[in-house]
Amino acid sequence: MSCGNHHETPCDEVLARVYTYLDGELDQGGCGEVRQHLDECGPCLREYGLEEAVKKLVNKSCGCEQAPTDLRAKVLGRIEEICGEIKASGSAEKTESA
Repeated sequence: MSCGNHHETPCDEVLARVYTYLDGELDQGGCGEVRQHLDECGPCLREYGLEEAVKKLVNKSCGCEQAPTDLRAKVLGRIEEICGEIKASGSAEKTESA
């Protein structure tokens, strides 16, 4: 997703780090970049709000249960695969349009 406006940190990069940001797992520099982008970009701020609400709902429903380690690893691995596919697709589209 992109709002079409130029930002120091691109929309897709910020949205890829939303859960890491919500979990407090970004370093100070990363947090600052995400905060600054969200202050400037309404569409990303709305997406952030949606992700935050989903995280809270899941935490409320399943907060006391830990996911099995192997399940967590599989889910995170699949997320990384999908992010890689999206990046590759975006790169291919940019190359074709050039």
